[in-house]
Amino acid sequence: MQYHYFAMLSRMKNIYRWGLMRNTRPENLSEHSLEVAIIAHALCVITNKRLGGNIDANKVGVAAMFHDTSEIITGDMPTPIKYYNPEIRNIYKDIESVAQQKLLDMLPDDLKEDYERLYNLTDEEKTIVKAADKISAYIKCIEETESGNKEFLKALNSTKKAIDDINLKAADIFLKEFIPSFRLPLDSQN
Repeated sequence: MQYHYFAMLSRMKNIYRWGLMRNTRPENLSEHSLEVAIIAHALCVITNKRLGGNIDANKVGVAAMFHDTSEIITGDMPTPIKYYNPEIRNIYKDIESVAQQKLLDMLPDDLKEDYERLYNLTDEEKTIVKAADKISAYIKCIEETESGNKEFLKALNSTKKAIDDINLKAADIFLKEFIPSFRLPLDSQN
């Protein structure tokens, strides 16, 4: 029998983010997901090393790679629409769940459980992935505004507020210690 799960995941590179905005450089779902995974892993390490946590950084990092896979089926819903009101947000969450299940159904039964775990996180793990997702968006906003794209100014401020609203100490540490470098030219980072 043939299974289509990984062929579908390879389509992440064809899903572009920030569709309602002019971009100086397009960002696809694959690169976004990798960045979210790297940041989520770092947030776990910060939590464990500095804040006395005990989170499986590898599990959360891998789960972060898969956090937007439903968008292969749904496409990238722009944030102003997705979060316009609670009813739309809840309906969209249901649509995402259906899309995730559709993807999981493309796996053989003996592999399904391992991939289902990547979608079923604890509240703490979900919060870390959400913070990493927002930090990745914030980095995109920084890159765009530093390139002179004023269209991302409002998104820069609202994304920073969204990160602050998550109220995750590890995210605060990441923002303070690592985000300033994203505003520097490459030669200043040596």
